[in-house]
Amino acid sequence: MATTRQAHTVWEGNLIEGKGVVTFDSSGIGEYDVSWPSRSEAANGKTSPEELIAAAHSSCFSMALSHGLAGAGTPPTKLETKADVTFQPGTGITGIHLTVEGTVPGLDEATFVKAAEDAKANCPVSQALTGTTITLSAKLA
Repeated sequence: MATTRQAHTVWEGNLIEGKGVVTFDSSGIGEYDVSWPSRSEAANGKTSPEELIAAAHSSCFSMALSHGLAGAGTPPTKLETKADVTFQPGTGITGIHLTVEGTVPGLDEATFVKAAEDAKANCPVSQALTGTTITLSAKLA
């Protein structure tokens, strides 16, 4: 069964001086301020589209890797994934780097790295972002 999730943004003003609020409608987890300076300079307590992509990518990748490892008979005890999304004003998103450290009893480093590469290539968020260079660093804890 397909699912659809919703969020919406209300933006006021022009790009440089304006501001907005992103609301997570499906989950109801809250509203978060966004602005051009929070996107192109320091976050200063506000979020950005890139931070939201990083959250989506790190969680999707972790789910895909967990599923792949469990399917291979080596379920992880813990996966800690970080996504760094780089934004260059005037150019756009120039890359995403995933870093994962896993605790997987009975698994060697090479097999973990291979599973992580597979998850990077096949998680739905990675597939949605195929126009962006995605790199990966993976290691066992």
